[in-house]
Amino acid sequence: MRSYPSRPAGLAVPAAALLLLLGAACPAVAADGKPDRDFTIEDPRITESSGLAASRLHPGIYWTHNDSDDGPYVFAVDSRTGKTVATITMRGVGEPRDVEGISIGPDGDIYVGDIGDNLDGSWNHVWIYRFPEPKALRDATVTATQYDVKYADGARNAEALMVHPTTGRVYIASKNEDGGGLYEGPAKLTAGSTNTFRRVGEVPWVTDGAFSPDGGSLVLRSYFSARVYGFEGGRLGESRAVAAPFQRQAESVTYTADGSALMFGSEGARSGVVRVEVEGGGKPGSGQEQGKPSGGGSPAERGAGAGRDQGEEDGKGSVGLGAVIIVGVAALWFALKRKRGQG
Repeated sequence: MRSYPSRPAGLAVPAAALLLLLGAACPAVAADGKPDRDFTIEDPRITESSGLAASRLHPGIYWTHNDSDDGPYVFAVDSRTGKTVATITMRGVGEPRDVEGISIGPDGDIYVGDIGDNLDGSWNHVWIYRFPEPKALRDATVTATQYDVKYADGARNAEALMVHPTTGRVYIASKNEDGGGLYEGPAKLTAGSTNTFRRVGEVPWVTDGAFSPDGGSLVLRSYFSARVYGFEGGRLGESRAVAAPFQRQAESVTYTADGSALMFGSEGARSGVVRVEVEGGGKPGSGQEQGKPSGGGSPAERGAGAGRDQGEEDGKGSVGLGAVIIVGVAALWFALKRKRGQG
């Protein structure tokens, strides 16, 4: 579980103001009341939203979950209001350890990825939980199927779980500052035995990902950027950058159910979800725009954009004002902490 440092006593006013700015950078509910627009997650229980999945049965509803140590819970949030309209409790899955991703398959089932490993490979297996998307939006307890997962090349940390919308095959993208891997699961997951995922591609630092509704594109995001890859035959194709909003802790992304836009989410209390229009269905080589924020949300979130991967040479020093603010505040906080320790 990630924790945010509390404000140290005597924190300089400018730094405190910057922290306040970061905390307030979240969109309000769309004034027109339409679904799939910028919204704020209002539920005080959801403080570490680490994954998003657009409902297939309920237009405008997004499924999310907290990070580690929260329990077997999945929440349905209405993008029209930001309110939670259903809380699902999974039973039969043991105690979730570090839930980081969520996706919906072509069978209409919700897949929940208990795949995080903040110690970077200390756990020899992780889990995927699966249950049918509820037809009625109300609090319920459901029996979920649990799958044991291992990686063919050893344990690793991951935060992105994606189910292909036509084949039903499950993919996981590992998280590593120096670049991770795209892992492909077996054609069919099997309960009661180990499901081995094999590396089939190289990816940048990834905090979440999602397939387009037609399965022809895969979006992967990091803290400061996002890329859309062509996807055919189970393998990554050409990629291009798309606009990614600046968010305090960028953790999640999904396509809208109709594929017309991407929804970017973050962690934190009252965290914001920002819609980014993607013309041409988000497919590489479409000749259309790279994507643009919908116009809602705060200036900080709308203005992030660019989508340069952290490993790109031409992206050095250009991750944007938001990154500079974060680094500056962190440096000041640690400096003051050290000063107090020496006093």
